[in-house]
Amino acid sequence: MTATQTMSFHTGDTPLPDIVILTHNLAREYDMGGEIVRALRGVDIQIRKNEFVAVMGPSGSGKSTLMNLIGCLDTPNAGEYWLNGQKVSDLSDDELARIRNKEIGFVFQTFNLLPRADALHNVELPLIYAGLGAAERKRRAAGALEKVGLGDRMDHRPNELSGGQRQRVAIARALVNEPSILLADEPTGNLDSATGNEIMGLFQELHDTGQTIVLVTHEHDIAAHARRQIHLLDGKIERDERMER
Repeated sequence: MTATQTMSFHTGDTPLPDIVILTHNLAREYDMGGEIVRALRGVDIQIRKNEFVAVMGPSGSGKSTLMNLIGCLDTPNAGEYWLNGQKVSDLSDDELARIRNKEIGFVFQTFNLLPRADALHNVELPLIYAGLGAAERKRRAAGALEKVGLGDRMDHRPNELSGGQRQRVAIARALVNEPSILLADEPTGNLDSATGNEIMGLFQELHDTGQTIVLVTHEHDIAAHARRQIHLLDGKIERDERMER
């Protein structure tokens, strides 16, 4: 493994065109009953298009806070966050919601599928929010399910699918808007090791087709699938390493 070298970035600069994620002096504090918790303390990260990055760290390291900021689910107290050439750290809530739907595909540990909806309808949901017509929604949702190997399970509800198949539906839903980044939070946490390896194999296939992936995990064997590992400790980057293949 080798330490990752990034181009220097200064306030007022614009990221290079191939940088899909850039954080500069990113900080987030929370007031917990009068006590200030400094969850992130000036984090600088640059992730290029088509990188596969694992974010790691123990409980309390700041990795969940960083994921929420990268996913536009929260806003920083200080610093900058650029996503795909747009400075999103100072956008309004409505603007952040549009960015989330268009630019970011989320994959969670708990799948977050609608239990009474079949796989096709679950995958269609982001397209409904985006205002696409029914025929185009179905076409794109079916294509996303084919991409994750579930072309023959489109009319199945979650309770008719295995855990691995449910996560594949969730990944198809994350991909259907063709996002700039796929943001996965402990995506194998509810799966046995064999199924987890299958899901990581799918992430590898998606990366091979050009998808940028940011994976948040505390499991070293899961992080080993990524090409780069960013380790957080006490709200700062402890080390940033590129993994040799």
